[in-house]
Amino acid sequence: MTQAAVTPRLILASASPRRKELLAQLGLPFAVIPAEVVEHEAPDADPREMVSYNAALKADWVAARHPEATVIGADTTVFVGKTVLNKPRDAADARAMLRRLSGSRHTVFTGLAIRRVKDRLKLDGGAASEVTFKQFDDATIELYLSRVHTLDKAGGYAIQEHSELIVESFTGSLTNIIGMPLEEMKQLLTRAGLLG
Repeated sequence: MTQAAVTPRLILASASPRRKELLAQLGLPFAVIPAEVVEHEAPDADPREMVSYNAALKADWVAARHPEATVIGADTTVFVGKTVLNKPRDAADARAMLRRLSGSRHTVFTGLAIRRVKDRLKLDGGAASEVTFKQFDDATIELYLSRVHTLDKAGGYAIQEHSELIVESFTGSLTNIIGMPLEEMKQLLTRAGLLG
């Protein structure tokens, strides 16, 4: 049997390097197969519903093509005021997001979905964490953007990179803010029979 014909037992339906690193911490072998879907990302969306929908969309797309595998979908967004902040379109958008977050508190929502077609397994979960930003000026924003690639990160920042420049404090799951709440993920994978 060729390697290409072997279906991995666990698949992460995400191209995010942070999610890959976080999932690896659980010690399970897995493959990465990004879902080719168009995510729902309206700025006025309900953030919990949006991340749940997108996580399920990704997991369902990959699971339909790998019916034997257990597939993980995840989606993260930042919610401030009444606005959803997804990934910045460009550097100017990232600057605008950081200006908006400066000196305020926001919520990071992640939706999780586990799908396995062969036994119709459908599990959903998620987490929310609060992050408070320092008050900072444009010079700090420029310094931060010179050090951190933010265009693939919701809200235009990464709490695990140079957070001393912008983050005052946070409550809740740090791994959720990075992109995958590991405690929630462990519970779902245990229910799916992959963790003891």
